[in-house]
Order: sequence, then C-alpha cells, then structure tokens
Amino acid sequence: MSSTDTAVSTVITGISTLVTNDPSLGDGSPLGLVRDAAVVIEGDRVVWTGESSKAPATDNRVDAGGRAVLPGFVDSHSHLLFAGDRTEEFNARMSGRAYSAGGIRTTVAATRAASDEELEAGLVRHLAEALRQGTTTFETKSGYGLTVADEARALRIAARHTDEVTYLGAHIVSPDFAEDPAAYVDLVTGEMLDACAPHARWIDVFCEKGAFDGDQARAILTAGRARGLHPRIHANQLSYGPGVRLAVELDAASADHCTHLTDADVDALASGRTVATLLPGAEFSTRAAWPDARRLLDAGVTVALSTDCNPGSSFTSSVPFCVALAVRDMGMTPDEAVWSATAGGAAALRRDDIGRLAPGARADLLVLDAPSHVHLAYRPGVPLVSQVWRRGVREV
Repeated sequence: MSSTDTAVSTVITGISTLVTNDPSLGDGSPLGLVRDAAVVIEGDRVVWTGESSKAPATDNRVDAGGRAVLPGFVDSHSHLLFAGDRTEEFNARMSGRAYSAGGIRTTVAATRAASDEELEAGLVRHLAEALRQGTTTFETKSGYGLTVADEARALRIAARHTDEVTYLGAHIVSPDFAEDPAAYVDLVTGEMLDACAPHARWIDVFCEKGAFDGDQARAILTAGRARGLHPRIHANQLSYGPGVRLAVELDAASADHCTHLTDADVDALASGRTVATLLPGAEFSTRAAWPDARRLLDAGVTVALSTDCNPGSSFTSSVPFCVALAVRDMGMTPDEAVWSATAGGAAALRRDDIGRLAPGARADLLVLDAPSHVHLAYRPGVPLVSQVWRRGVREV
C-alpha cells in the first residue's frame, strides 16, 4: 500500500458487511459486498479493503463490532441557503392544496431580509443535521435571492462549506420582473451570471410551467456553460415537458425529479451520460405521484437519490428516509437505493473519488448500528447511523 511518511493509518475491522460499490472488490454485485471485512484508511484516503483476517498492520485499530459500513451518502441536490420556513403552506397543502412553483416567493422574501450571518447559521445547522445522518458530500444551490447581490452572496456563503455549489438564479422569475420575464432571463444570463460564476461549479434552471420554458432554459444553461459552469436541471417534476431531453442534449450532469416521463425521455436518458436524480422527499411532502425508478433502472438509466432539502416541498435532510421511500414506493430494491444514494450521487456530481470505498477513494464512510445496509429500508425512521467518518476523520 502507498503511504507518506506522516500519514497515520487506521484499520476499521469487525465489519459484518462492507459496501464498497466496486464489484471487483467484493461479491461481484454493484455494491461489491465484502463479509467479515475491514477497511484501511491512511490520511484522508482508503488504501485497502478486504476480509478482516487479511488486514495489514496499521497505527490505529477500530472495531466496528459486527456493524455494516457504507460509503458516506452523496446528497447531490439541496437548497440550503434560505431563511424562514413554510409551515403554514405545508399545513394547508396537507389539507388539500396542490403544490405549485409560486410558493418559492415566500422564501425569497425571507431570504432577502436575512443577514449573511443568519443565512450561514442556517446552512451550518442543516449540514450538521445531515452529517449526523450519514451525508458526507452535499451539493447546494442559490435560488432564493433572485437579485444579483442576493444570489452572489448565497453562493459565496455556500462555497465556504462545499465545492459542489450551484447557481440557480433561474429558480423562478423574480417577483421584481413578473411583468417582463424576458428581462429577467437577460439578467440571469448577464450581470447575475457574471457575479455568480466565480463562486459556483454548476448552473441549474427550473424548467417547468410557472418557471422557465424549454427555450429559456436552453438559453440560461448555454450561457452558464460558456462561463465554465456545467449544467444540471430541474426537469419534469410537475408535468411532462422538455427538461429531460434538454438535459441530455446539453450533456447535463443530472436531470432532477424526473417524475413525469415519456418513453422518449427514458430513451434519451438511457442513451446519454445524464443521471436521473430522484427526490422522493418532494413527492412525500406534496402528495404527488412517485417517480418510477423501476422503469428507469430497467432501461439502463443511472439513478441517484437525494433529499431536495428545501423549506417548501421537501424539508428533510435525511438520505436514509429517502432510501426507505424509494424502496417502499418507487420500485427500487434496497441494494439499488443504497447504490443510488452513494455511487449514484457521485455520478450526478461527476465525481469518482466519493460514493465508494476502494483504494484511492476519499475516506468518507458511515457505520450503521445494524449488520446490513438493508436495515436502512427495513427499519425506516430509526437513527441507525452510529459513526460518520469524513476525509479519514471521525466526525460523529
């Protein structure tokens, strides 16, 4: 194994089931399961995995006590730069009112009124909450400021906490431009993009009735790509539309939601590199139809699972909860759901250093207080995550 003179090595042994997400390291399944396993960490990287009895000598030894170990969850879709909440809206919706994109305006007003310190404190609080539940990598977006200054400050704050920052000035048409949506598109692709691009890796757009149509979405994503931002897109959440096929056309890393799909949409996803990111927390919180994960998987589409954590339509930071929903209501097996919440999320971020536990990968992992990853779906709502390691350091 490779090492440096200063890196400290640690072996976690006594693992009942190790999910590597590398078929060559384990049982040949996509999860690459290893029984009675160990994993060796050196610095911030995994350097060895295999059977406990064959583990090399290390500086430190940690006994997992017969628990399962998985890669840290990769939450590739969240909206954590916001102020206020929408309890009243949720309460009303649970009494029968349908969700629409217009509710975002409530959060926009609260976010604009918040200080930088308040926005950052909220972000840090939600990140700590997610970490306790096993999330070691997260993407987050702007989109609740919708002015040049408010979008740029959201991204500056986010960039202090993650590399996976997304410019979403095109969340909805700003209320300030309600009578002139074309002028707002010009702002999003012009002055606002100029202010935001230095702080972001990605550009996103909500391609939906009540937000942005296909032509507007193409113009926004194309402008972002010209500034070095890679596309991702909110697509086909509330209705059938052009979002998914536009995502594939532009080689977007991810088309997110994918609730209403035609056969042509599924075929397009299967033929390209774009990941279908499913967000069951949104369907749970809006009582909408569930995405058909089985249909996508059977067609050969790469699927990710994420929380969509936001104050309006999916106010959960729990990937385990989303795994349980995907198994119960979206046609996924426990193995598929766990893969999609780890390796699938990494694919949606076009990363190969996370979402797996193999030599060279980042040492991001979680220990379940259970003998198998299947317990994430088998015991929904139970706080099973007992340890979380990020970059080789135990943080929970």
